[in-house]
Amino acid sequence: MKLQQLRYIWEVAHHDLNVSATAQVLYTSQPGISKQIRLLEDELGVEIFARSGKHLTRITPAGEAILEVAGEILRKVEGIKQVAQEFSDENKGSLSIATTHTQARYALPGVISKFMGQYPDVSLHMHQGTPMQIVEMAANGTTDFAIATEAMELFGDLVMMPCYKWNRSILVPKDHPLAQTPAPTLEQVAAYPLVTYVFGFTGRSQLDDAFKSKGLTPRVAFTAADADVIKTYVRLGVGVGIVASMAVDAVQDADLVALDASQLFEPSITKIGFRKGTFLRGYMYDFIEAFAPHLSKDLVEKASLCTNKQEVAALFEGVEIPEH
Repeated sequence: MKLQQLRYIWEVAHHDLNVSATAQVLYTSQPGISKQIRLLEDELGVEIFARSGKHLTRITPAGEAILEVAGEILRKVEGIKQVAQEFSDENKGSLSIATTHTQARYALPGVISKFMGQYPDVSLHMHQGTPMQIVEMAANGTTDFAIATEAMELFGDLVMMPCYKWNRSILVPKDHPLAQTPAPTLEQVAAYPLVTYVFGFTGRSQLDDAFKSKGLTPRVAFTAADADVIKTYVRLGVGVGIVASMAVDAVQDADLVALDASQLFEPSITKIGFRKGTFLRGYMYDFIEAFAPHLSKDLVEKASLCTNKQEVAALFEGVEIPEH
């Protein structure tokens, strides 16, 4: 059994069983990958992938179990490389982050600009996706960090730490009836079609819970993952927009009226997470603290030693979480 073979089956499994695409990513040949996978299967005495002719069709139950262990091995190998890199050149390496559009567009630019100025030899890679995709990328080791509001609690193998609290604003055109209502009620908002985030994005679940608690069923006319898209359709008159307050720009959105909705909805908490057992390099601790100043290296190390979510929650009792 070779480490290269484990890398091949891992990459094939994460490229939709497309051996050709995997070969391009790994800068090798398709026949070479197929041969090594067959050699590994012959050695193990089980099929990792089911086939139809020359095409891989699915991962077998044995393959699922093998891939889980292979992923752990590959992450350990990467950890060894990270340890060596930290001692050979602590200011050089890479950092990959998975996050949503709202975080990438509104919360992270200043942090990343400062970080890149401090660590010019660290290459930074940002992946965007749904909250579920984001936490999956961190859980399987594709990225170092996941930054999101939703879905983080679904993965028990992630160390999740609160970064900041945030709430929402209601956006309407200047000629909209609500524009003259500084503090609208949920009943008043629910009287109009809504334009807001897709379910599962950016605190959407708490928004729905707020209406439900009042026995209201608003008509959601349009949803999107991108706050800028939401604002575009508010301008078109599709409905009343509800977005994260951080996504409202006083200059670019001067044609809209933004109403504070913090009295209507419970605040949401954005968290940063990484896989348990991840070796964090010095610049990774610095990135976390730049994004969430209360997350000192000492506190992050303590959180990484917690064995469950309850211990992490207890660790942050009494820690003041800033508002964005």
